[in-house]
Amino acid sequence: MGKFAKSLFCDECSLQISKYKSEPDLSAITAMDAAATWVYGRAMTSPSTQHQPRLKARFLDPTTPPHIGTLILMAGVGALSLNVFLPSLPSMAEHFGVDYSLMQLSVSLYLAMTAVVQILIGPISDRYGRRPVVIGCTALFVVVSLGAIFAPTFGVFLACRLLQTSIATGFAMSRAIVRDMVPQDQAASMIGYVTMGMSIVPMLGPVAGGALDQWFGWQASFWMLAVGGLALLIIVYFDQGETFERQTGGFRGQLREYPALLTSQRFWGYCLAAAFASGAFFAYLGGAPFVGSDVFNMTPAELGLYFGAPAIGYMVGNGVSGRYSVRVGVNSMVLMGALITVIGMVLLLAFDVAGLQHPLVFFGFMIFIGLGNGVLLPNANAGMLSVRPHLAGSAAGLGGAFMIGGGAGLSAIAGFILGPGTGAAPLIILMLLTTLASVVCALWVIARARTVARGGEG
Repeated sequence: MGKFAKSLFCDECSLQISKYKSEPDLSAITAMDAAATWVYGRAMTSPSTQHQPRLKARFLDPTTPPHIGTLILMAGVGALSLNVFLPSLPSMAEHFGVDYSLMQLSVSLYLAMTAVVQILIGPISDRYGRRPVVIGCTALFVVVSLGAIFAPTFGVFLACRLLQTSIATGFAMSRAIVRDMVPQDQAASMIGYVTMGMSIVPMLGPVAGGALDQWFGWQASFWMLAVGGLALLIIVYFDQGETFERQTGGFRGQLREYPALLTSQRFWGYCLAAAFASGAFFAYLGGAPFVGSDVFNMTPAELGLYFGAPAIGYMVGNGVSGRYSVRVGVNSMVLMGALITVIGMVLLLAFDVAGLQHPLVFFGFMIFIGLGNGVLLPNANAGMLSVRPHLAGSAAGLGGAFMIGGGAGLSAIAGFILGPGTGAAPLIILMLLTTLASVVCALWVIARARTVARGGEG
C-alpha cells in the first residue's frame, strides 16, 4: 500500500498524454514496444542532452545511470515505510501509553509530511541533482529509523517517524531518473515497470510487519526499515550515476505555474476525484488496524495477512485501466472506478447493518477500494496532466500533494471516529461518503469536458 499509497499518487505515469479537448488522446501508448527495447542504454534525454551518445547502465558503476533493480529498491523501501508497521499500531499505542487515535498520527502526519516532500523535492533535485538528494535523504532515513526504535517517549517517536518521510523521495526520484534517461514517450512505460517491480510491497509489507510484531515486538518492523534503508544507501552510492543536467526555474518557476492550473475547473475535477477516491484508501489505512484488533480480535500476524486485500484489487484495476482506457475514454474510466468503490462500500455497509460481521467480509470488500482506485487513478492523473500539457510537471506535483494531504486528513478522521464499542460502521460510512464525493467529481469532469468540446473554457 505504500506503493499503493505511493501508486495512488504516481499512476499518471502509466499513460502517455496528448493535448485534448474532451478526452486525452491515449492512442500513442507504446508500453510493450518500449519495454522490449529498454536496456538503460538509451540516450540521456533531459532537454539539454537529447543528442548525446548512448550511456549504458552498468550495475555498481556510479558513472552510469542506475540499474532498474536500484530504482525498484528506491521505490520499494519508501512503500514499505508506509505500511509495514500498521499491524503494530495497537501494540505501539500500549507501549507508549497513548490512545490509539494519538498513535494513528504516525500515519496521518506521515502522509501530510509526504505531501510537503513531494512539492519540495522536485525543485531541490533540479538544483542539486538526483544523486546527492537520494543519498542524503536515504542516510537520514536510516538514522531516524534507529531513533524510532529507541525513542523513550511518544513525542520523540513521532518526530523520528515524520523525518522518515525523507525516504518518500525515493519514489519521486525513481520516476524523475527514468524521465532523465529516456524520451518522454517512453518514460511512462519505464516507470510502469518500476512500479510493477515494487507492487508486491503493499501485500507483503503488512504480513511481514504483523509476523515480526508477534515474534519480536513492534520494534522489529523498524529494524527492518533501518536495514533496508542501509542496503539502499550502499547500493545507491555505488550504482546511481547522476542523470540530470541543471535547468532554470526551481521553486519560483514552479510557483509561477500554479495559478494557470488553479483556474481550470477540469483540473480540480480530476484532482478531487482522485483525492476522494484515494482518500477512502487512506481512511482504511487509519482505521483498519483498530477494526482488526478491537472489533475482530485479530493478532498482528492475522491482521497483516488480511491487510493487503486492497492491493489485490488495485493490481487488477491497473490491468483493466491499461487495457481499456484508450477504448473507453479517460473520463468514463474515472466514473467507472468511482462507481466500483461506491458499490463495494454500499454492499459492505449493508452486510454490517445486517449483522454479518466477519474479517473475511470486511477485508474482502476492501478489494473494491483497490479495484476502483486501480481503474480511476491512472485516468484521473492522466486527465490532470493533460488539462494544461505545458504544465504537466506542476500538475503532477500539485495533484499528488493534494491527494496525499487529503488522505492524511481522512486517515486522521478515521482514527478519531473509532473507539470502544463503535464497531466498523463509522469507518465504512466515512469511506462510502468519500467515494460518493468522487462520483460527483467524475460527473463534474464529464460536464466540463462537454463544455470544452463546445468551445468553452476548461
